[in-house]
Amino acid sequence: MKTLGKYSIGLGDRFGHQGGAQLKAIIEASKKGIEITPVWNKSNREHTTIGTLPGDVRIEADKVTTNAGFKKAYFVDADHINIDTVDRFIESSDFFTIDVASYIGKKAEEKEISEFVSGTKKYIGNFRIPGTKLSFNISESQIKQIAEKYLFASIKAFDIYRKIEKVKMKNNFITEVSMDEVPQPQTPVELFFILKMLASENIPLQTIAPKFSGRFNKGVDYVGDPLKFAEEFESDLLMIDFAVKEFGLPDNLKMSIHSGSDKFAIYSHIGSIIKKHDKGIHLKTAGTTWIEEVIGLAESNGEALDFVKEIYFKSLEKIDELCAPYSDVIDIKISSLPSRSEVLKWDSKKFAGSIRHIPGNKDYNDNMRQLIHVAYKLAALKMDHYYQLLDANEEIVSQCVYENIYNRHICRLFSIE
Repeated sequence: MKTLGKYSIGLGDRFGHQGGAQLKAIIEASKKGIEITPVWNKSNREHTTIGTLPGDVRIEADKVTTNAGFKKAYFVDADHINIDTVDRFIESSDFFTIDVASYIGKKAEEKEISEFVSGTKKYIGNFRIPGTKLSFNISESQIKQIAEKYLFASIKAFDIYRKIEKVKMKNNFITEVSMDEVPQPQTPVELFFILKMLASENIPLQTIAPKFSGRFNKGVDYVGDPLKFAEEFESDLLMIDFAVKEFGLPDNLKMSIHSGSDKFAIYSHIGSIIKKHDKGIHLKTAGTTWIEEVIGLAESNGEALDFVKEIYFKSLEKIDELCAPYSDVIDIKISSLPSRSEVLKWDSKKFAGSIRHIPGNKDYNDNMRQLIHVAYKLAALKMDHYYQLLDANEEIVSQCVYENIYNRHICRLFSIE
């Protein structure tokens, strides 16, 4: 049976050039006693935008692990797939993030809802989670509302799972269900009954990605109350632990945080809570590897700096088009974006400092960073030139990628000094 390690990180690499630098960060963490399973992930949207294929991610992962002599487990994630997109990922992937967000709120058949509610009578009334302070008052009408909102989504998750299983065979891949790309967070009670639904569908779930309060904008820090997040995270963690025992879910089922990367304000809370309860975590770092490539090219000066400046100038012109697919996960104040005339005067240090996420750095501009985050499409339009620049400046670029994953993510999350 393929089993995901206790700690794992989803490594986005949109242009397929930084797998070695990312793996170097994983290996360095191992030297400090933190064993992390690397999971290379890329969504259908990213493949479509860049013109790559799911098999390209498998080729990169196999190549960099072989070159590094990496003998431990690693995975390739079909990121945020649904019933319409899963087929093209099945052959090359062994980790599937089944995204049910678009199915949430659609009602299942009344008979299916009634049967689910009938099977949950024992939880009506005062519901306590043994060994914790968590206590809830649950009514039959509340359970019915949860079923009306989530049961259809769990059935669709099973449909997608079965498509994968028919090809990959049972226990030959990792299954995650994600519900994070929705407007409202799930409550611990909702999460409990969602897990019952997924267990009833016999989905061997190893990670689940719920929605939390606050904003998880792409590539920038968490916006919200970190203490409220910590309370939600711990409650969900304890609820998952109870659901595993109650419903016979896999023992290693753990939380997946689809962070959009760089949620430094909550990393210490996540780290301390999983340590307190001796639990695992799956962290998706999304597309900041692409931003680190831009930073590395900026620091390389010359033609490389001119190229990334031009990407920024084009992104200002096409800002509405670039931002539209990410409208729910970016928050750009256009008035705070530096103008073309300003950036033309910048040297490499100023440009790199403006988009490198170093809290407290006077040059850092999270609005510019978010715009660069969604501007990868513009580099894809000049793919050959972009790849030439990456190859020519590989040492600087890969060092930026490594330092981002290791120093700013892994060290923060696991309190490595």
